[in-house]
Amino acid sequence: MIRRPKIPTISLPMLTLAVLAGALMSFPADLAAQEHLIKFATLAPEGSTWMNVMKEYDAAIRKESGGRLGFRIYPSGVQGDEKDVLRKIKLGQLQSAGITGNGLTSIAPSARILDTPFLFRDTSEIDYLYDAFGPEIEKSLEESGFINLGWAEVGDVYIFTNDPIRKTSDLSATKMWMWEGDPVAEAAFSALGVTPIPLTITDVLTSLQTHLIDGVYTSPLAAIALQWFTRVKYMLDIPLANATGAVVMSKKKFEELPADLRTILRKNGRKYMRRLTELSRRDNHTSLGTLRKNGVTFTTLDAREAAQTYETAGRKARRLLVGKLYDADLLDRIEQALESRRRSAADSAR
Repeated sequence: MIRRPKIPTISLPMLTLAVLAGALMSFPADLAAQEHLIKFATLAPEGSTWMNVMKEYDAAIRKESGGRLGFRIYPSGVQGDEKDVLRKIKLGQLQSAGITGNGLTSIAPSARILDTPFLFRDTSEIDYLYDAFGPEIEKSLEESGFINLGWAEVGDVYIFTNDPIRKTSDLSATKMWMWEGDPVAEAAFSALGVTPIPLTITDVLTSLQTHLIDGVYTSPLAAIALQWFTRVKYMLDIPLANATGAVVMSKKKFEELPADLRTILRKNGRKYMRRLTELSRRDNHTSLGTLRKNGVTFTTLDAREAAQTYETAGRKARRLLVGKLYDADLLDRIEQALESRRRSAADSAR
């Protein structure tokens, strides 16, 4: 029997990720009446690393602005899923949100190139691409009426199943979940020969319990936070993708702020979202050990088969999304930049 672990400090998506019950974070009355209030919503629950870092971010901007600027934070999905939250921002009911790649689809589709399968080999490549292409991708956010206050990585995404995946053909027999409306997941599974079952993220645990599905994909940390790991037995020990996230804000609201407050908000956003990314990487690594201790068996594929299959599937999936999320030029430049970096690293290692 799988024992429910003591859940470590957690951070959340996107891919992954979490809609858990929770209460609104409250502030003392003297902090709630600052001159400029930013209403922020996230799926992340109270006690998560995401929420802890957001509170640090809020405390920093309150202090630096002399109390003129601050967040009112709505955690745990109390304002709805990401589509609901983005709609409320456009209506002016909210001003900011922490969203995963799935949420970015509707407001900055080109950003989803960072979520495509088998694109990265390690975290240094992830950091390199965000530095090189992040500013360009952020322009598409502004065109949709949003400002990016900082990228916040969700982490590597793995496939979890109830039957072991020991060869790539095993995947096609899996009743795999797909986050409803996610074109990246659809392209990835198509390239792998899998016909997924689309469901909202809130339906996943129940669907695992009723065996409507027997496979999911998420980060190790989210598998624990969402309790999905209690309904699966195996994890394929090869990352499917790296899931992105961001803290976005209404461009209209941002531009209404005095110039000094805009600077404070943006500077600290970059700082604290970088901290969140580093903590997410740490917590995801810790979560792998937690999964092992609680009965999840890690499976691997033959190294040669995996390398060939995944490289081919990655290229195919990324091409399937050209014209839907991003153009061929952006994809070519990103793939060429990574290949050039890898060649340089190989030459240096000789």
